Amino acid sequence: MSLGLFVEKIKINNSIAVSSELVIDVKAEEIVIALLKEKKLVELTKEKTSMQFAVGDIYLGKVKKIMPGLNAAFVNVGYEKDAFLHYLDLSPQFHSLDSYIKQCIARKGMSVSKLKLEPEINKTGKISDILTVGQWVAVQVAKEPISTKGPRLTSELSIAGRNLVLMPFADKVSVSQKIKSSEERKRLKRLIESIKPKNYGVIVRTVAEGKKVAVFDAELKELLERFETAFKHIRDMEPPKLILGEIDRTSAILRDMLNPTFENIYVNDITLSKEIKHFLSTIAPEKQDIVKYVSPEIPILDHFGVDKQIKSSLGKTVSFKNGAYLIIEHTEAFHVIDVNSGNRAKLGDDQESNALEVNLAAAEEVARQLQLRDMGGIIVIDFIDMQKAENRQKLFEKMKECMEIDRAKHTVLPLSKFGLMQITRQRVRPAMTVDTTELCPVCHGSGKAEAAILIVDKIEDELEFYVCEKKNKTIILKVHPFVGAYLKKGLFSLRRRWAFRYHISLKIIDVPSFYIYEYHFYNRYNRELEGVK
Repeated sequence: MSLGLFVEKIKINNSIAVSSELVIDVKAEEIVIALLKEKKLVELTKEKTSMQFAVGDIYLGKVKKIMPGLNAAFVNVGYEKDAFLHYLDLSPQFHSLDSYIKQCIARKGMSVSKLKLEPEINKTGKISDILTVGQWVAVQVAKEPISTKGPRLTSELSIAGRNLVLMPFADKVSVSQKIKSSEERKRLKRLIESIKPKNYGVIVRTVAEGKKVAVFDAELKELLERFETAFKHIRDMEPPKLILGEIDRTSAILRDMLNPTFENIYVNDITLSKEIKHFLSTIAPEKQDIVKYVSPEIPILDHFGVDKQIKSSLGKTVSFKNGAYLIIEHTEAFHVIDVNSGNRAKLGDDQESNALEVNLAAAEEVARQLQLRDMGGIIVIDFIDMQKAENRQKLFEKMKECMEIDRAKHTVLPLSKFGLMQITRQRVRPAMTVDTTELCPVCHGSGKAEAAILIVDKIEDELEFYVCEKKNKTIILKVHPFVGAYLKKGLFSLRRRWAFRYHISLKIIDVPSFYIYEYHFYNRYNRELEGVK
Protein backbone atom coordinates (compact mmCIF):
# COMPACT_ATOMS: atom_id res chain seq x y z
CA MET A 1 0.00 0.00 0.00
CA SER A 2 1.32 3.44 -0.96
CA LEU A 3 1.88 6.09 1.70
CA GLY A 4 -0.78 8.35 0.13
CA LEU A 5 -3.40 5.62 0.21
CA PHE A 6 -2.47 4.73 3.76
CA VAL A 7 -2.89 8.33 4.91
CA GLU A 8 -6.23 8.54 3.07
CA LYS A 9 -7.35 5.39 4.81
CA ILE A 10 -6.66 6.59 8.31
CA LYS A 11 -7.70 10.22 7.97
CA ILE A 12 -11.34 11.14 7.63
CA ASN A 13 -12.63 14.62 8.50
CA ASN A 14 -9.26 15.53 10.03
CA SER A 15 -9.50 12.81 12.65
CA ILE A 16 -8.38 9.23 13.03
CA ALA A 17 -10.93 7.10 11.22
CA VAL A 18 -12.16 3.81 12.57
CA SER A 19 -12.84 0.75 10.48
CA SER A 20 -16.48 0.26 9.46
CA GLU A 21 -18.45 -2.84 8.57
CA LEU A 22 -21.98 -3.35 7.30
CA VAL A 23 -23.94 -6.47 8.27
CA ILE A 24 -27.13 -7.08 6.28
CA ASP A 25 -29.68 -9.71 7.32
CA VAL A 26 -32.26 -10.40 4.61
CA LYS A 27 -35.56 -11.89 5.79
CA ALA A 28 -38.81 -12.54 3.95
CA GLU A 29 -40.60 -9.56 5.53
CA GLU A 30 -37.75 -7.12 6.25
CA ILE A 31 -34.06 -6.29 5.79
CA VAL A 32 -31.99 -5.49 8.90
CA ILE A 33 -28.93 -3.28 8.27
CA ALA A 34 -26.34 -2.91 11.05
CA LEU A 35 -23.43 -0.47 10.81
CA LEU A 36 -20.45 -1.40 13.00
CA LYS A 37 -17.49 0.82 13.80
CA GLU A 38 -14.61 -1.04 15.44
CA LYS A 39 -17.06 -3.94 15.94
CA LYS A 40 -19.37 -1.61 17.92
CA LEU A 41 -22.96 -1.11 16.73
CA VAL A 42 -23.59 2.56 15.87
CA GLU A 43 -26.54 2.45 13.46
CA LEU A 44 -29.41 0.00 13.01
CA THR A 45 -32.01 0.16 10.25
CA LYS A 46 -34.99 -2.11 9.68
CA GLU A 47 -36.50 -1.76 6.24
CA LYS A 48 -39.74 -3.50 5.30
CA THR A 49 -39.47 -5.23 1.95
CA SER A 50 -42.69 -3.48 0.91
CA MET A 51 -41.67 -0.07 2.31
CA GLN A 52 -43.72 2.88 1.08
CA PHE A 53 -43.65 6.61 1.78
CA ALA A 54 -39.92 6.63 2.48
CA VAL A 55 -38.02 9.92 2.57
CA GLY A 56 -37.14 10.93 -0.99
CA ASP A 57 -40.10 9.19 -2.71
CA ILE A 58 -41.81 11.45 -5.29
CA TYR A 59 -45.60 11.07 -5.62
CA LEU A 60 -48.29 12.47 -7.85
CA GLY A 61 -50.90 13.56 -5.32
CA LYS A 62 -54.26 15.32 -5.28
CA VAL A 63 -55.08 18.26 -3.01
CA LYS A 64 -57.86 17.17 -0.63
CA LYS A 65 -58.23 20.15 1.69
CA ILE A 66 -56.95 23.72 2.00
CA MET A 67 -56.36 24.98 5.56
CA PRO A 68 -56.02 28.81 5.43
CA GLY A 69 -55.56 29.01 9.21
CA LEU A 70 -52.48 26.78 9.02
CA ASN A 71 -51.44 28.17 5.61
CA ALA A 72 -51.16 24.55 4.51
CA ALA A 73 -52.90 21.85 2.51
CA PHE A 74 -53.64 18.17 2.99
CA VAL A 75 -52.69 16.04 0.00
CA ASN A 76 -53.79 12.49 -0.81
CA VAL A 77 -50.71 10.45 -1.77
CA GLY A 78 -52.23 7.03 -1.05
CA TYR A 79 -51.47 6.83 2.69
CA GLU A 80 -54.32 6.08 5.13
CA LYS A 81 -54.00 9.66 6.43
CA ASP A 82 -53.65 12.66 4.15
CA ALA A 83 -50.13 14.09 3.92
CA PHE A 84 -49.28 17.61 5.13
CA LEU A 85 -47.91 20.30 2.80
CA HIS A 86 -47.14 23.72 4.32
CA TYR A 87 -46.78 26.89 2.25
CA LEU A 88 -43.13 27.22 3.34
CA ASP A 89 -42.48 23.73 1.92
CA LEU A 90 -43.66 24.81 -1.51
CA SER A 91 -40.80 25.24 -3.92
CA PRO A 92 -40.14 28.86 -5.03
CA GLN A 93 -40.39 27.41 -8.55
CA PHE A 94 -43.79 25.79 -7.87
CA HIS A 95 -45.40 27.43 -10.92
CA SER A 96 -42.63 25.99 -13.12
CA LEU A 97 -43.19 22.53 -11.64
CA ASP A 98 -46.95 22.82 -12.18
CA SER A 99 -46.39 23.93 -15.78
CA TYR A 100 -44.00 21.01 -16.34
CA ILE A 101 -46.58 18.49 -15.06
CA LYS A 102 -49.26 19.88 -17.38
CA GLN A 103 -46.92 19.76 -20.38
CA CYS A 104 -45.78 16.22 -19.54
CA ILE A 105 -49.43 15.13 -19.50
CA ALA A 106 -50.11 16.88 -22.81
CA ARG A 107 -46.96 15.70 -24.62
CA LYS A 108 -46.14 12.47 -22.77
CA GLY A 109 -42.96 13.83 -21.29
CA MET A 110 -40.56 16.63 -22.15
CA SER A 111 -37.09 17.85 -21.24
CA VAL A 112 -36.86 20.32 -18.35
CA SER A 113 -34.22 22.26 -20.29
CA LYS A 114 -36.87 23.13 -22.93
CA LEU A 115 -39.28 24.50 -20.33
CA LYS A 116 -39.79 28.24 -19.95
CA LEU A 117 -39.42 28.93 -16.22
CA GLU A 118 -42.28 30.75 -14.49
CA PRO A 119 -41.81 33.57 -11.92
CA GLU A 120 -41.13 32.47 -8.34
CA ILE A 121 -43.95 32.41 -5.79
CA ASN A 122 -44.25 35.06 -3.08
CA LYS A 123 -42.35 33.96 0.07
CA THR A 124 -45.04 35.44 2.32
CA GLY A 125 -48.04 34.40 0.25
CA LYS A 126 -51.08 32.29 1.09
CA ILE A 127 -51.60 28.64 0.19
CA SER A 128 -55.08 29.36 -1.18
CA ASP A 129 -53.52 31.59 -3.86
CA ILE A 130 -51.35 28.71 -5.12
CA LEU A 131 -53.34 25.49 -4.65
CA THR A 132 -56.96 24.50 -5.25
CA VAL A 133 -58.92 21.45 -4.08
CA GLY A 134 -58.60 18.62 -6.62
CA GLN A 135 -55.36 19.98 -8.12
CA TRP A 136 -52.68 17.46 -9.14
CA VAL A 137 -49.29 18.14 -7.51
CA ALA A 138 -45.89 16.47 -7.64
CA VAL A 139 -44.57 16.21 -4.09
CA GLN A 140 -41.67 14.54 -2.30
CA VAL A 141 -41.78 12.86 1.12
CA ALA A 142 -39.74 14.98 3.56
CA LYS A 143 -40.77 13.10 6.71
CA GLU A 144 -42.12 9.58 6.97
CA PRO A 145 -45.44 8.82 8.72
CA ILE A 146 -44.86 8.87 12.48
CA SER A 147 -47.37 7.71 15.09
CA THR A 148 -50.78 9.17 14.15
CA LYS A 149 -49.39 11.66 11.63
CA GLY A 150 -49.27 11.19 7.88
CA PRO A 151 -46.19 12.01 5.76
CA ARG A 152 -44.77 15.54 5.62
CA LEU A 153 -44.33 16.75 2.05
CA THR A 154 -42.33 19.26 0.05
CA SER A 155 -42.70 20.34 -3.57
CA GLU A 156 -39.00 21.28 -3.81
CA LEU A 157 -37.98 18.10 -5.62
CA SER A 158 -34.45 16.70 -5.46
CA ILE A 159 -32.70 13.51 -6.52
CA ALA A 160 -29.62 12.53 -4.54
CA GLY A 161 -26.59 10.85 -6.06
CA ARG A 162 -23.22 9.88 -4.63
CA ASN A 163 -21.51 13.21 -5.29
CA LEU A 164 -24.35 15.50 -6.41
CA VAL A 165 -27.95 16.37 -5.64
CA LEU A 166 -30.02 17.36 -8.69
CA MET A 167 -32.64 20.12 -8.17
CA PRO A 168 -35.03 20.54 -11.13
CA PHE A 169 -36.12 24.12 -11.97
CA ALA A 170 -33.60 25.70 -9.56
CA ASP A 171 -30.76 26.75 -11.94
CA LYS A 172 -28.25 27.34 -9.10
CA VAL A 173 -25.04 25.61 -7.96
CA SER A 174 -24.24 25.21 -4.24
CA VAL A 175 -21.23 23.53 -2.63
CA SER A 176 -21.25 21.74 0.73
CA GLN A 177 -20.04 23.94 3.60
CA LYS A 178 -18.09 20.97 4.98
CA ILE A 179 -15.57 21.41 2.14
CA LYS A 180 -13.25 23.86 3.89
CA SER A 181 -10.85 24.75 1.07
CA SER A 182 -12.05 27.88 -0.71
CA GLU A 183 -9.99 26.97 -3.80
CA GLU A 184 -11.64 23.54 -4.00
CA ARG A 185 -15.08 25.07 -3.53
CA LYS A 186 -14.45 27.52 -6.39
CA ARG A 187 -13.11 24.70 -8.60
CA LEU A 188 -16.15 22.51 -7.99
CA LYS A 189 -18.61 25.36 -8.55
CA ARG A 190 -16.91 26.43 -11.77
CA LEU A 191 -16.74 22.83 -12.99
CA ILE A 192 -20.40 22.01 -12.28
CA GLU A 193 -21.62 25.27 -13.84
CA SER A 194 -19.83 24.30 -17.07
CA ILE A 195 -21.57 20.92 -17.40
CA LYS A 196 -24.96 21.31 -15.67
CA PRO A 197 -28.04 21.19 -17.90
CA LYS A 198 -30.28 24.22 -18.31
CA ASN A 199 -33.06 24.77 -15.71
CA TYR A 200 -31.42 22.42 -13.22
CA GLY A 201 -29.78 23.31 -9.93
CA VAL A 202 -27.03 21.20 -8.35
CA ILE A 203 -25.81 20.75 -4.78
CA VAL A 204 -22.25 19.43 -4.58
CA ARG A 205 -21.85 16.97 -1.68
CA THR A 206 -18.86 16.68 0.64
CA VAL A 207 -17.61 13.42 -0.90
CA ALA A 208 -17.16 15.22 -4.25
CA GLU A 209 -13.97 16.87 -2.97
CA GLY A 210 -11.07 16.14 -5.32
CA LYS A 211 -13.19 14.33 -7.95
CA LYS A 212 -12.74 14.89 -11.69
CA VAL A 213 -15.23 16.23 -14.22
CA ALA A 214 -15.87 12.84 -15.87
CA VAL A 215 -17.32 11.49 -12.59
CA PHE A 216 -19.72 14.43 -12.26
CA ASP A 217 -20.74 14.34 -15.90
CA ALA A 218 -21.66 10.64 -15.76
CA GLU A 219 -23.59 11.11 -12.51
CA LEU A 220 -25.47 14.16 -13.80
CA LYS A 221 -26.59 12.26 -16.90
CA GLU A 222 -27.78 9.34 -14.77
CA LEU A 223 -29.78 11.56 -12.37
CA LEU A 224 -31.24 13.57 -15.26
CA GLU A 225 -32.37 10.39 -17.01
CA ARG A 226 -33.96 9.03 -13.81
CA PHE A 227 -36.02 12.19 -13.32
CA GLU A 228 -37.20 12.78 -16.87
CA THR A 229 -37.90 9.08 -17.56
CA ALA A 230 -40.11 8.93 -14.46
CA PHE A 231 -42.12 11.98 -15.54
CA LYS A 232 -42.59 10.58 -19.06
CA HIS A 233 -45.16 8.14 -17.67
CA ILE A 234 -47.13 10.73 -15.69
CA ARG A 235 -49.68 10.96 -18.52
CA ASP A 236 -50.83 7.41 -17.85
CA MET A 237 -51.13 7.94 -14.08
CA GLU A 238 -54.08 8.70 -11.88
CA PRO A 239 -53.23 10.21 -8.48
CA PRO A 240 -52.32 9.10 -5.91
CA LYS A 241 -49.37 7.34 -7.55
CA LEU A 242 -45.64 6.89 -6.95
CA ILE A 243 -43.66 8.69 -9.68
CA LEU A 244 -40.10 8.01 -8.56
CA GLY A 245 -39.00 5.93 -5.58
CA GLU A 246 -35.88 6.63 -3.54
CA ILE A 247 -33.28 3.88 -3.71
CA ASP A 248 -33.48 1.30 -0.92
CA ARG A 249 -31.93 1.98 2.49
CA THR A 250 -28.96 -0.32 1.87
CA SER A 251 -27.92 1.56 -1.25
CA ALA A 252 -28.69 4.90 0.42
CA ILE A 253 -26.37 4.07 3.34
CA LEU A 254 -23.65 3.02 0.91
CA ARG A 255 -24.21 6.13 -1.21
CA ASP A 256 -24.05 8.53 1.72
CA MET A 257 -21.50 6.85 3.96
CA LEU A 258 -19.07 4.85 1.86
CA ASN A 259 -15.51 5.96 2.56
CA PRO A 260 -12.03 4.38 2.80
CA THR A 261 -12.81 3.08 6.31
CA PHE A 262 -15.36 0.53 5.00
CA GLU A 263 -13.63 -2.83 5.22
CA ASN A 264 -16.39 -5.40 4.83
CA ILE A 265 -20.03 -5.66 3.80
CA TYR A 266 -21.55 -8.96 4.88
CA VAL A 267 -24.88 -10.05 3.39
CA ASN A 268 -26.75 -13.37 3.60
CA ASP A 269 -28.68 -13.08 0.33
CA ILE A 270 -26.93 -13.91 -2.93
CA THR A 271 -29.19 -11.68 -5.06
CA LEU A 272 -28.70 -8.63 -2.83
CA SER A 273 -24.94 -9.22 -2.65
CA LYS A 274 -24.78 -9.07 -6.48
CA GLU A 275 -26.93 -5.89 -6.48
CA ILE A 276 -24.62 -4.23 -3.94
CA LYS A 277 -21.57 -5.19 -5.99
CA HIS A 278 -23.21 -3.69 -9.07
CA PHE A 279 -24.08 -0.52 -7.13
CA LEU A 280 -20.51 -0.25 -5.84
CA SER A 281 -19.20 -0.63 -9.39
CA THR A 282 -20.96 2.65 -10.25
CA ILE A 283 -19.89 4.71 -7.24
CA ALA A 284 -16.62 3.10 -6.07
CA PRO A 285 -15.33 0.31 -8.37
CA GLU A 286 -12.26 -0.31 -6.21
CA LYS A 287 -14.55 -1.34 -3.31
CA GLN A 288 -16.38 -4.26 -4.98
CA ASP A 289 -14.24 -6.88 -3.21
CA ILE A 290 -15.40 -5.83 0.26
CA VAL A 291 -18.84 -7.42 -0.37
CA LYS A 292 -18.86 -10.89 1.18
CA TYR A 293 -21.65 -13.43 0.91
CA VAL A 294 -22.55 -15.32 4.10
CA SER A 295 -24.56 -18.55 3.92
CA PRO A 296 -28.18 -18.12 5.12
CA GLU A 297 -27.63 -21.17 7.34
CA ILE A 298 -25.42 -19.02 9.57
CA PRO A 299 -27.38 -16.64 11.85
CA ILE A 300 -25.55 -13.58 10.56
CA LEU A 301 -26.53 -11.10 13.31
CA ASP A 302 -25.52 -13.60 16.00
CA HIS A 303 -22.29 -14.47 14.19
CA PHE A 304 -21.08 -10.85 14.18
CA GLY A 305 -22.31 -10.08 17.69
CA VAL A 306 -25.05 -7.69 16.54
CA ASP A 307 -27.96 -9.39 18.33
CA LYS A 308 -26.17 -9.22 21.67
CA GLN A 309 -25.43 -5.53 21.18
CA ILE A 310 -29.04 -4.84 20.22
CA LYS A 311 -30.27 -6.44 23.44
CA SER A 312 -27.73 -4.52 25.56
CA SER A 313 -27.95 -1.15 23.78
CA LEU A 314 -31.61 -0.65 22.91
CA GLY A 315 -33.32 -1.29 26.23
CA LYS A 316 -34.67 1.25 28.70
CA THR A 317 -31.44 0.99 30.74
CA VAL A 318 -28.06 1.28 28.98
CA SER A 319 -24.79 0.66 30.86
CA PHE A 320 -21.72 2.40 29.51
CA LYS A 321 -18.76 2.76 31.89
CA ASN A 322 -17.69 1.45 35.31
CA GLY A 323 -21.26 0.84 36.49
CA ALA A 324 -22.69 4.14 35.19
CA TYR A 325 -25.87 3.90 33.12
CA LEU A 326 -28.52 5.81 31.17
CA ILE A 327 -32.31 5.64 31.56
CA ILE A 328 -34.01 6.43 28.23
CA GLU A 329 -37.74 7.23 28.13
CA HIS A 330 -39.81 8.08 25.06
CA THR A 331 -42.90 10.31 25.14
CA GLU A 332 -45.11 11.74 22.41
CA ALA A 333 -43.63 15.22 22.94
CA PHE A 334 -39.92 14.51 23.44
CA HIS A 335 -37.32 11.99 24.61
CA VAL A 336 -35.82 12.06 28.11
CA ILE A 337 -32.40 10.66 29.09
CA ASP A 338 -31.27 10.45 32.71
CA VAL A 339 -27.57 9.96 33.53
CA ASN A 340 -26.76 7.92 36.66
CA SER A 341 -23.36 7.10 38.17
CA GLY A 342 -24.77 3.86 39.66
CA ASN A 343 -22.40 1.83 41.80
CA ARG A 344 -19.36 3.20 40.01
CA ALA A 345 -16.16 3.22 42.00
CA LYS A 346 -15.13 6.74 42.97
CA LEU A 347 -11.80 7.28 41.26
CA GLY A 348 -11.50 11.03 41.71
CA ASP A 349 -10.81 13.09 44.79
CA ASP A 350 -14.19 14.75 44.99
CA GLN A 351 -17.78 14.60 43.76
CA GLU A 352 -17.22 17.28 41.10
CA SER A 353 -14.42 15.41 39.31
CA ASN A 354 -16.38 12.17 39.41
CA ALA A 355 -19.49 13.88 38.06
CA LEU A 356 -17.44 15.39 35.20
CA GLU A 357 -15.90 12.02 34.29
CA VAL A 358 -19.28 10.25 34.22
CA ASN A 359 -20.90 13.09 32.25
CA LEU A 360 -18.15 13.12 29.60
CA ALA A 361 -18.49 9.36 29.11
CA ALA A 362 -22.29 9.74 29.06
CA ALA A 363 -22.03 12.36 26.29
CA GLU A 364 -20.30 9.81 24.03
CA GLU A 365 -22.94 7.16 24.74
CA VAL A 366 -25.84 9.61 24.30
CA ALA A 367 -24.51 10.67 20.87
CA ARG A 368 -24.24 6.98 19.90
CA GLN A 369 -27.75 6.23 21.18
CA LEU A 370 -29.32 9.12 19.25
CA GLN A 371 -27.82 7.80 16.01
CA LEU A 372 -28.48 4.14 16.83
CA ARG A 373 -32.14 4.65 17.73
CA ASP A 374 -32.60 7.45 15.19
CA MET A 375 -34.25 9.57 17.88
CA GLY A 376 -35.60 12.86 16.55
CA GLY A 377 -37.41 15.93 17.77
CA ILE A 378 -36.53 17.31 21.21
CA ILE A 379 -34.16 15.34 23.46
CA VAL A 380 -33.70 16.43 27.09
CA ILE A 381 -30.69 15.04 29.00
CA ASP A 382 -30.44 15.23 32.79
CA PHE A 383 -26.70 15.09 33.49
CA ILE A 384 -25.23 14.75 36.99
CA ASP A 385 -25.10 18.19 38.61
CA MET A 386 -21.81 20.09 38.39
CA GLN A 387 -21.07 23.37 40.16
CA LYS A 388 -18.07 24.69 38.23
CA ALA A 389 -18.78 26.70 35.07
CA GLU A 390 -15.62 25.42 33.31
CA ASN A 391 -16.78 21.79 33.81
CA ARG A 392 -20.21 22.60 32.41
CA GLN A 393 -18.51 24.20 29.38
CA LYS A 394 -16.27 21.12 28.95
CA LEU A 395 -19.37 18.92 28.84
CA PHE A 396 -21.05 21.20 26.28
CA GLU A 397 -17.96 21.14 24.03
CA LYS A 398 -17.68 17.35 24.40
CA MET A 399 -21.33 16.88 23.41
CA LYS A 400 -20.91 19.04 20.31
CA GLU A 401 -17.76 17.11 19.36
CA CYS A 402 -19.52 13.72 19.72
CA MET A 403 -22.49 14.92 17.65
CA GLU A 404 -20.32 16.07 14.73
CA ILE A 405 -20.35 12.59 13.15
CA ASP A 406 -24.16 12.53 13.14
CA ARG A 407 -25.48 13.00 9.59
CA ALA A 408 -28.89 14.25 10.80
CA LYS A 409 -29.36 18.01 11.27
CA HIS A 410 -29.14 18.88 14.95
CA THR A 411 -28.68 21.69 17.47
CA VAL A 412 -27.02 21.33 20.89
CA LEU A 413 -27.77 23.91 23.60
CA PRO A 414 -25.60 24.58 26.69
CA LEU A 415 -26.62 23.23 30.09
CA SER A 416 -29.48 25.10 31.74
CA LYS A 417 -29.24 26.30 35.33
CA PHE A 418 -31.06 23.10 36.34
CA GLY A 419 -28.34 20.94 34.74
CA LEU A 420 -30.46 19.95 31.73
CA MET A 421 -29.17 19.87 28.17
CA GLN A 422 -31.52 20.22 25.21
CA ILE A 423 -30.81 18.78 21.79
CA THR A 424 -33.01 19.03 18.72
CA ARG A 425 -32.42 16.44 16.05
CA GLN A 426 -34.06 16.15 12.65
CA ARG A 427 -36.85 13.60 12.73
CA VAL A 428 -37.59 12.11 9.32
CA ARG A 429 -38.72 8.61 10.32
CA PRO A 430 -40.03 6.87 13.46
CA ALA A 431 -37.45 6.21 16.20
CA MET A 432 -36.00 2.71 16.34
CA THR A 433 -37.71 0.70 19.07
CA VAL A 434 -36.60 -2.81 19.95
CA ASP A 435 -38.28 -4.83 22.68
CA THR A 436 -35.35 -6.15 24.69
CA THR A 437 -37.57 -8.06 27.12
CA GLU A 438 -38.49 -11.65 26.42
CA LEU A 439 -41.56 -13.69 27.18
CA CYS A 440 -40.84 -16.12 29.99
CA PRO A 441 -39.53 -19.22 28.22
CA VAL A 442 -40.99 -21.47 30.92
CA CYS A 443 -44.55 -20.26 31.33
CA HIS A 444 -45.01 -18.13 28.15
CA GLY A 445 -46.72 -15.47 30.23
CA SER A 446 -49.28 -17.81 31.81
CA GLY A 447 -47.57 -18.23 35.17
CA LYS A 448 -47.65 -22.03 34.81
CA ALA A 449 -44.70 -24.08 33.60
CA GLU A 450 -44.86 -26.89 31.11
CA ALA A 451 -42.67 -29.88 31.86
CA ALA A 452 -39.26 -29.31 30.26
CA ILE A 453 -38.96 -32.94 29.20
CA LEU A 454 -41.89 -32.49 26.81
CA ILE A 455 -40.00 -30.05 24.51
CA VAL A 456 -38.17 -32.92 22.77
CA ASP A 457 -41.46 -34.73 22.16
CA LYS A 458 -42.99 -31.56 20.68
CA ILE A 459 -40.03 -31.15 18.32
CA GLU A 460 -40.27 -34.76 17.17
CA ASP A 461 -44.04 -34.51 16.61
CA GLU A 462 -43.58 -31.50 14.35
CA LEU A 463 -40.65 -33.15 12.58
CA GLU A 464 -42.84 -36.17 11.82
CA PHE A 465 -45.56 -33.87 10.43
CA TYR A 466 -43.14 -32.08 8.06
CA VAL A 467 -41.66 -35.39 6.88
CA CYS A 468 -44.77 -37.56 6.60
CA GLU A 469 -47.42 -34.97 5.70
CA LYS A 470 -45.40 -32.31 3.87
CA LYS A 471 -42.90 -34.77 2.30
CA ASN A 472 -39.78 -32.79 3.20
CA LYS A 473 -36.60 -34.88 2.93
CA THR A 474 -34.06 -32.21 3.90
CA ILE A 475 -34.78 -30.34 7.13
CA ILE A 476 -32.84 -27.70 9.08
CA LEU A 477 -33.80 -27.34 12.75
CA LYS A 478 -32.79 -24.10 14.51
CA VAL A 479 -32.82 -24.20 18.32
CA HIS A 480 -31.27 -22.61 21.39
CA PRO A 481 -27.68 -23.88 21.97
CA PHE A 482 -28.74 -25.66 25.20
CA VAL A 483 -31.40 -27.67 23.39
CA GLY A 484 -29.06 -28.20 20.43
CA ALA A 485 -26.38 -29.65 22.72
CA TYR A 486 -28.89 -32.15 24.12
CA LEU A 487 -30.11 -33.21 20.66
CA LYS A 488 -26.55 -33.70 19.35
CA LYS A 489 -25.16 -35.39 22.49
CA GLY A 490 -23.46 -38.78 22.13
CA LEU A 491 -22.61 -41.13 19.27
CA PHE A 492 -26.23 -42.23 18.86
CA SER A 493 -27.70 -38.79 19.40
CA LEU A 494 -31.36 -37.91 18.94
CA ARG A 495 -30.43 -36.12 15.72
CA ARG A 496 -28.92 -39.30 14.26
CA ARG A 497 -31.82 -41.45 15.45
CA TRP A 498 -34.43 -39.11 13.96
CA ALA A 499 -32.55 -38.90 10.65
CA PHE A 500 -32.36 -42.74 10.49
CA ARG A 501 -35.97 -43.27 11.60
CA TYR A 502 -37.51 -40.86 9.06
CA HIS A 503 -34.92 -41.39 6.27
CA ILE A 504 -34.11 -37.67 6.02
CA SER A 505 -31.17 -35.31 6.06
CA LEU A 506 -31.43 -33.44 9.39
CA LYS A 507 -29.16 -30.53 10.33
CA ILE A 508 -29.32 -28.75 13.70
CA ILE A 509 -28.14 -25.12 13.96
CA ASP A 510 -27.67 -23.32 17.29
CA VAL A 511 -29.08 -19.77 17.51
CA PRO A 512 -28.10 -17.99 20.77
CA SER A 513 -30.74 -15.25 20.32
CA PHE A 514 -33.61 -17.80 20.59
CA TYR A 515 -35.56 -18.33 23.80
CA ILE A 516 -34.48 -21.54 25.46
CA TYR A 517 -37.58 -23.43 24.25
CA GLU A 518 -37.85 -21.66 20.88
CA TYR A 519 -37.31 -23.67 17.70
CA HIS A 520 -38.08 -23.38 13.98
CA PHE A 521 -37.97 -25.78 11.05
CA TYR A 522 -36.54 -24.79 7.63
CA ASN A 523 -36.29 -26.50 4.25
CA ARG A 524 -33.12 -26.96 2.15
CA TYR A 525 -33.55 -23.40 0.77
CA ASN A 526 -33.57 -21.95 4.32
CA ARG A 527 -37.26 -21.02 4.12
CA GLU A 528 -39.24 -21.57 7.28
CA LEU A 529 -41.74 -24.42 7.19
CA GLU A 530 -45.30 -23.66 8.23
CA GLY A 531 -48.30 -25.73 9.10
CA VAL A 532 -48.17 -26.71 12.79
CA LYS A 533 -47.75 -23.56 14.90
